[in-house]
Amino acid sequence: MSEKPHGNTVPFDPRPVYQDAVAALNRAEWPQALALSTGLLPRIPPHAGVHFVAGVAALNMQMMPQALHHLQAAVHLNPARADYAAQLAKALMEGRLMRQAMTAAEQALAAGPADAMTADTLGVVFTRANEHAKALSMYELAVRLLPQQASYHFNLATSLTFAGRLPEAAQEYKACIAREPRYWKAHLALAKLRKATRGDNHVDRLQGLLATPAGGSNAARMYLHLAMSKELEDLGQDAQAFTHLLAGKAAGREGRDYAIDRDAALFQALMEAFPEGSGGGGDGCDSAAPIFVIGMPRTGTTLVDRILSSHPEVHSAGELQNFGVVLKRASGSMTPELIDVDCIRRACNLPWRQVGEAYIESTRPGTEAKPRFVDKLPHNFLYAGHIARALPNARIICLRRNPMDTCLGNFRQLFTQNTPYYDYSFDLLDTGRYYLLFDRLMRHWRQVLPGRILEIDYEAIVDAQEASTRQLLEHCGLAWDPACLRFSENTAPVATASAVQVREPLHRNALQRWKRFEAQLAPLRALLEEAGIAI
Repeated sequence: MSEKPHGNTVPFDPRPVYQDAVAALNRAEWPQALALSTGLLPRIPPHAGVHFVAGVAALNMQMMPQALHHLQAAVHLNPARADYAAQLAKALMEGRLMRQAMTAAEQALAAGPADAMTADTLGVVFTRANEHAKALSMYELAVRLLPQQASYHFNLATSLTFAGRLPEAAQEYKACIAREPRYWKAHLALAKLRKATRGDNHVDRLQGLLATPAGGSNAARMYLHLAMSKELEDLGQDAQAFTHLLAGKAAGREGRDYAIDRDAALFQALMEAFPEGSGGGGDGCDSAAPIFVIGMPRTGTTLVDRILSSHPEVHSAGELQNFGVVLKRASGSMTPELIDVDCIRRACNLPWRQVGEAYIESTRPGTEAKPRFVDKLPHNFLYAGHIARALPNARIICLRRNPMDTCLGNFRQLFTQNTPYYDYSFDLLDTGRYYLLFDRLMRHWRQVLPGRILEIDYEAIVDAQEASTRQLLEHCGLAWDPACLRFSENTAPVATASAVQVREPLHRNALQRWKRFEAQLAPLRALLEEAGIAI
């Protein structure tokens, strides 16, 4: 590539600039890579590689429109490059354009990914699209192509966990740690994979890492203390386990700008947007395909998803962000958060049929294989009023659980780090305060949407499995099928925090878990009881 000379001027040679742009990209110097590549584009004929550098740099700087523009140009100019199509798929998925992302990912797959980064990128895209078999094959390819890269072993281990191949997952987590002992989250993932015993645990290693200078960083302390907490609890050392739990969550909270008032304002705005008597009526989409399973996390939402998706007519779509994305776009809100007061206030008078149709379309083609599908994003309880208006024939199920077990489960869990949904869970009393907001909102939905939401207790499912299963199926308008009682035989992947537990038959081990920490949880109990919550 070169510019044509004009008169006696020296011809411009763009190759050194392009090489510098590529070098900056490889060093993760995104602003320099973007400046060099975009500065070069007007001076040369259309060039796929330059667009690719600009697109990847813009993507890493979260400049999404620019990233999509350049990556689409790169793929258009050179459709045979798997790495170009893979990065476009990643950008489209970041923009929550799932159908287009999957088209680009399939194009990359057909082109044949030849490098580990491209294979790993496709693995991430397929994971987010709940295409776990394809994701697993891509992660396996990435490890084969570049076995020394710790992060590729971690991603493969996580995918194997989703697939229920737990011994293999353990080996991959160990391989990750062997290559990079400071890959902190691998230590927690390995601890959660199986129950520690006196003869088989990682307590000494975790203590040693915590004592190193590197173990003093916020991330290290968060993951290592939480891993220690899990293993010590397995070993019956509950008091020490809770001490490490507090330390891990305190480390995770550092640097987070969270106040419970933010969530209180959000919940209040929702109740004001759906005053009592407003109902869930409206000219919505008539599809009865979706079944929304909602509730506080760690209350049995994955269990109910497995029960329902064991039915031959029901597909598990996983935890979809789709409804929130569709509502945000329809509202016209331009604020950075997916749901906030601005979005709620703008979403009062929308064309609800179009919102419902857009949601259904956004889940395709993944949800087309069976007549019904489960969307089990727990925090869709925030959208219950909007769902009722946009999809009047959709079924909604809300899981409830003992309030102390609910709060302890949320506080024990390290949720996804890149969403504000779970910021409350880094402090025990904030977790209690959030539970109070949730409980109040569910009482509000009960008044506004009578009969629309089946509230079912996790404890009832454990104690009366068949009766509860029949109740679930009846609410969803599904015929009885005994396969729903054998949910532990369901071989479909599970991409949630319950990926290990839901492969076991029902048992009572998790009931009243909070009593193991009754002394440590006394302030939480006082908070809940003072608000009128029965323990």
